[in-house]
Amino acid sequence: MAYTADFKEVTGTEPHRIRTREIIKAHPEVKKLISKNPNTAIWILSCVSFQVGMAYLLRDQAWYVILAAAWFIGAFPTHTLFVCIHEAAHNLIFQKPSWNIFAAIVGNFPSLAPTAITFKNFHLKHHAFQGVHELDADLPDYYEAKLINNYSIGKAIWLFLYPVFQVIRTIRCKELMVIDKFVIMNIVAQLLFDVAIVYFFGWTSLLYLGLSFSFSVGFHPLGARWIQEHYMVLDPMQETYSYYGGLNGINMNVGYHNEHHDLPSIPWNKLPELKKIAPEFYDNLKSHTSYTKLFFTFVFSQEIGLYSRIVRRERGKVTLQDNSTPDVAMINAGL
Repeated sequence: MAYTADFKEVTGTEPHRIRTREIIKAHPEVKKLISKNPNTAIWILSCVSFQVGMAYLLRDQAWYVILAAAWFIGAFPTHTLFVCIHEAAHNLIFQKPSWNIFAAIVGNFPSLAPTAITFKNFHLKHHAFQGVHELDADLPDYYEAKLINNYSIGKAIWLFLYPVFQVIRTIRCKELMVIDKFVIMNIVAQLLFDVAIVYFFGWTSLLYLGLSFSFSVGFHPLGARWIQEHYMVLDPMQETYSYYGGLNGINMNVGYHNEHHDLPSIPWNKLPELKKIAPEFYDNLKSHTSYTKLFFTFVFSQEIGLYSRIVRRERGKVTLQDNSTPDVAMINAGL
């Protein structure tokens, strides 16, 4: 697959709404999978407690011990918490939306930066307007793609600084609200947590949590998740990819990305069941089985870069204020 220094522009709507309609028509029983999973809150409390405990135990350790602990241990529960925040963004934990917001804020604590609610606001638009550059903050900025291009050193630095680039991308999405009362709540609660860590444990503990977060979403095999989801590594015409490797066990099936985009109202624990019910819609799609292999392929392959994404200009029939998921919308329409 030859690399080109430009995004691949296509016409027509994103593929998931079409496949959602076809899946519901062929397998109406998938509607029963749409539910909430309050047990996700247990994962949140467990991972937060684990990271706070690790921060306490490492409070007097040398920097190189902190670095190794964050890479080999801390990155994993922090990444799991990011998945929990993702579940809360789709209101898949509790029936009451406000409870999902509170769960996301708590799950955000070990990450240090108050990003949970901002992520929710932008992520829902990623589902509604996938590939539309001015609305989909998951897409790299044009300057970002040009700067990093397909250079190995650039891609390595990009992964390390991935959270920074994500924040900068939100600036271009000017039609979306950036600050609301829940974002402010997230900021205040996070600052109180960060101050408490420094006051009771010290700056070394804060460093451990910060590095754990950085590795969990960046320069680490776990960071390959961002490449797995929408980068055209395996097929120049396939827009979304799933991962069916062993890390789905501790990452709460986050690899089932095609399945999630098709029916985003299904909680993480039931996504494998969706694939099992409708295999004809997924078995023919390219997928990944190793984050480590994908990590090194992305960094060192000159055929893959930040331009390896599909973009479109059409917004479809979705309005900017429409936060309904396509699966629920189609079921309500009688499909």
